[in-house]
Amino acid sequence: MQTAEVVIAGAGIVGSSIAYHLTEQGVTDVILLERETHQGKGSTGKSMGGVRAQFSTDVNIRMSLYSIPFYSTFEERLGHPAGYRPQGYMFCATEDRHMDYLRANCARQVAAGLEAVRLIDTQEIQERVPQLRVDDVIGGSFCPTDGFVDPYSVMTGYTLKALERGVKIWREAEVTGIRVEGGSVKGVETSKGPISTRKVVNACGAWSAAVARMAGFDLPVEPLRRMLVPSEPFDKVSHASPMTIDMSTGFHFRPEGRGMLMAWNDMNETPGFKLNFERSFVEKILMHAVSRVPVMEEMEVNPSRAWAGLYEMTPDHHPVLGPAPGLDGFYFANGFSGHGVMHSPATGKILADLILQGKTDLIDWGLLDFNRFSERRLIEETAVL
Repeated sequence: MQTAEVVIAGAGIVGSSIAYHLTEQGVTDVILLERETHQGKGSTGKSMGGVRAQFSTDVNIRMSLYSIPFYSTFEERLGHPAGYRPQGYMFCATEDRHMDYLRANCARQVAAGLEAVRLIDTQEIQERVPQLRVDDVIGGSFCPTDGFVDPYSVMTGYTLKALERGVKIWREAEVTGIRVEGGSVKGVETSKGPISTRKVVNACGAWSAAVARMAGFDLPVEPLRRMLVPSEPFDKVSHASPMTIDMSTGFHFRPEGRGMLMAWNDMNETPGFKLNFERSFVEKILMHAVSRVPVMEEMEVNPSRAWAGLYEMTPDHHPVLGPAPGLDGFYFANGFSGHGVMHSPATGKILADLILQGKTDLIDWGLLDFNRFSERRLIEETAVL
């Protein structure tokens, strides 16, 4: 029977980061399990690729304060490009309550150590994206170290470095069971055969609840569809523009390739494994786009190039990280609620620390443990796009 010190179920950006960070601490007897023929076919390859530290809770801010500098030095660390572009995130407020919210968040972010973030006025917003309609914009916030990465390239970089150091990857290997004896993990059953191990990490993204059930846990993670719409080549908005968020509607966009990439959270969306793109979404998102950026009326969109991906949502929009209560050797790295790509460096470090030392100094991980749901100590993240 195959053996491994650690088995990671899920070889997307989170699982591959955990594998890489384990090798950073000298552990290379690791098997990554990927149920598809190749990695990134889940949420990783469908992400918008945004990275930001403009959050509303200390724990998310601190995860970003590790992750963004990591991305800025990714290529020198791993010898592979991350595609990090620090073009910033710009939140545009149209109501006093929006500004109050940004003001409170900005103070929290600065207190946590994010020095670059600041509140900005309407004039600066107009200067950064001259094509924006700003007649109702009263201000906003901007952080120049926020930006974008290439999620697929990041995942590839983690994986290649981990494999170079001795980690193995099993493709087309779906988890079919978790073997437990006497309150401890003893192995993993897969479609490619069993693996004997005492440590298993659930990094299965939107599909993580099913794997958790195999270990006897009811993990409150639900898949929620997000649809993204790229434009055809379009040069009427600068490709140096930041990720721009219209707080009145939630519509946001950023440069991508020779065009623009647009996103919007449809509040009528319901949980489920819906991976199809609905063409009717194009009309909805373009209505918001043209309202905020009138010149986008001239932008062409080919619905066949748009796509849908899955967020893995928890009730408080924070991940579940760390060891499972009452089952020695089972670990969660789930429920990132749209922030898995941007927080993958921090997640890898935190999980490697917890697996190998039983503690981490990066965050107070107890805030994100599995028991917080039953103990009703949720910490709500409201800055979810």
